[in-house]
Amino acid sequence: MNVLARIKMQKKEPDKEEPQRSVSWVETFDTVSRQFQFDPNGRLTAKLVDDSRPVVHKVVESFLNKFFPSGYPYSVNEGYLRYTQFRALQHFTSAALSVLSTQSLLFAAGLRPTPAQATAVSWVLKDGMQHVGKLICSNLGARMDSEPKRWRILADVLYDLGTGLEVLSPLCPHLFLEMAGLGNFAKGMAVVAARATRLPIYSSFAKEGNLSDLFAKGEAISTLFNVVGLGAGIQLASTICSSMQGKMIVGPMLSVLHIYSVVEEMRAAPINTLNPQRTAMIVADFVKRGKIASPADLRYQEDLLFPGRVIEDAGSVKVGRALHEAVKPSKLHELREMFPDEKFLLSSSSRWTDMVLEQNATGEDALRGWMVAAFAANIEKSGYSSRETVFREAYEKMNSLFPSFVSELKIKRWHTDRFLDGTGRRFAWEEFPELT
Repeated sequence: MNVLARIKMQKKEPDKEEPQRSVSWVETFDTVSRQFQFDPNGRLTAKLVDDSRPVVHKVVESFLNKFFPSGYPYSVNEGYLRYTQFRALQHFTSAALSVLSTQSLLFAAGLRPTPAQATAVSWVLKDGMQHVGKLICSNLGARMDSEPKRWRILADVLYDLGTGLEVLSPLCPHLFLEMAGLGNFAKGMAVVAARATRLPIYSSFAKEGNLSDLFAKGEAISTLFNVVGLGAGIQLASTICSSMQGKMIVGPMLSVLHIYSVVEEMRAAPINTLNPQRTAMIVADFVKRGKIASPADLRYQEDLLFPGRVIEDAGSVKVGRALHEAVKPSKLHELREMFPDEKFLLSSSSRWTDMVLEQNATGEDALRGWMVAAFAANIEKSGYSSRETVFREAYEKMNSLFPSFVSELKIKRWHTDRFLDGTGRRFAWEEFPELT
């Protein structure tokens, strides 16, 4: 066989593939070494090589993995730890109160001089009142979107009122159905309000699209401290609170601690949606200082109980009134022609400026109207007499500053796509064909 034939035969032989080797590496973080390896099938495996941390550190890491979102603290917004601490205290006190109220209800039911069947019917009717409370509160969902913090606090106030009625029920067993039913009615409203406001509050902490993880870990914390609170409540019910006098002392103390915890929770939450109060505060800061506050900056400045107050530095704007209440019919055409391309109407009075939004107005439309009102209020202080001239100048100033203003808002993580006024009182123009 000559040399040329041997070369041809070698070309016909298939090349032998080299076997794939596994790839491995070691990562070390906080004195913990882990070996990672890709096997030939592409699967990743991890093995603990060395962990020289103290036992306390290991326990803390295990706790964080089970009850805090992955990547904490970098995966959540500012304030999450404080929110979680007071949420835990809130659920602890709430669970303890529920034990005392259940004990009182059972005791009051046993004191009634009625047959067992009548007592059972009363118990069922008492539970039915909770569903009535849920149905009534469900009609207020839009207001809860606008002011989730306020309604979350109100939910716990209602819950404590209902619990208080149940605790006091042994004092008047002949009114068992009335007191227990009213208490359950209040608690039913509280349940709906608490659940409805949970999502916007959790959303304010989500930083990396991890809302489900936040929700799951938040519920884990709630469950843990509910169980601890039930244990504490059982201990109290069998010792200090075994008498009515003990419940009258411990119950109000737990209730005050419960409400305080909820208020601190809400103060820690950096809600980043636009509602009337937050919009007014943003505009006031921009007009007064030329700066835009972040949700974390504004959270401790919000009025959680009376959010409807007007802010003078933001033009004393009041939003949400019906069009026929805010604008005189004789001035409707004039106001519409003042800003024909906008989705808002501004009508000023001696005490405030009414802003009425079109049905499809967004958060940016509300911001535009608010800025016009704020700039107009500042210009009026300079001595302008014509209201129309003031609004024209304010409108031009708003147009020149608005693009950079909105860009900065988005950088600060404000959501400008919607404006949550909570009342639903908006308007839509109807165009009628001209008569010929």
